[in-house]
Amino acid sequence: QVQLVESGGGLVQPGGSLRLSCAASGSIFSFYAMDWYRQAPGKQREWVTTITSGGITNYADSVKGRFTISRDNAKNTVYLQMNSLKPEDTAVYYCHLVAPGGSWGQGTQVTVSS
Repeated sequence: QVQLVESGGGLVQPGGSLRLSCAASGSIFSFYAMDWYRQAPGKQREWVTTITSGGITNYADSVKGRFTISRDNAKNTVYLQMNSLKPEDTAVYYCHLVAPGGSWGQGTQVTVSS
């Protein structure tokens, strides 16, 4: 099974930026789409964005224009560039491999607060 490891979370002020990374083990990474999800305290996990194996992207309305997903297949890594962060973006962010029996990372905390 593919192992996913997120990094890059932290504390940032409103209006700031962070870049999350998700590194995948194994050789199948490039064949599958990747998602980012997030889960705020007391709320259900919600979908944030997807990038297909061919690089086509889609975003939730709440992050469109502020977040950018990208991937580097040579490095088996997917990224989430988050700009103009808002307090409501505070959550644990998870990456997900869109494959049969797809894998999840352990999550990385993003806190947006002054």
